Amino acid sequence: MFNKGRHLGLVRGGRSAKKSPILQQGNSVKLEWRARLEDHLGVYNIELIKPRAAELIADKKRLYLSALLCEYLRLLPERYTHDELLGGVLNLLDEEQSEHELAIELAKFELRLLEELGFGLDIFSCALSGETEGLSHVSPRTGRAVTLREAKPYIDKLLPLPDFFTTPKTHTEISKNDIKNAFKLTQHFFSMHIYLPRQINPPSNHENLLKILL
Repeated sequence: MFNKGRHLGLVRGGRSAKKSPILQQGNSVKLEWRARLEDHLGVYNIELIKPRAAELIADKKRLYLSALLCEYLRLLPERYTHDELLGGVLNLLDEEQSEHELAIELAKFELRLLEELGFGLDIFSCALSGETEGLSHVSPRTGRAVTLREAKPYIDKLLPLPDFFTTPKTHTEISKNDIKNAFKLTQHFFSMHIYLPRQINPPSNHENLLKILL
């Protein structure tokens, strides 16, 4: 995906005993794509760079995480670069983190993925007053933030905005409730902009992973 983005192609013999162990979710591979014309499907030659599949199978948390990230990457448009997003995927898979830390970083990744898909939230200034301090809630319709003062008349209809999305925080400063609100926020807009319009189901292992992390 580096420099190329999501790029479809055929791997000949992909189900063979030689190649199927390489083509497992979580593994990093080097790909060489060949086609007669740029708009053809093309054929890939593959080379294993970093195997992860075996160790993922032994770690339920990372196995669910890998499956979820793969489903997320399939949402991306083809042949657009997303190098920063891929870097985030590799960090999530490879860095040693506690369940609490991983939940925080996954929530941040989901927020970044919405941005990459063209549905970024406007959460750094108040939609009504323009203020940048005291932001507390987000409109479920527009994805724009408001301050607590502006939110009060409509607070039951708004989504809480976890402050670690807008202000640098250490992991220990972020509560479990903040993380739950973060996922409630991101998943609302995934449903609104991606799952419902495309008529696809949310990743089934998202809930299973959150049960482990939270």
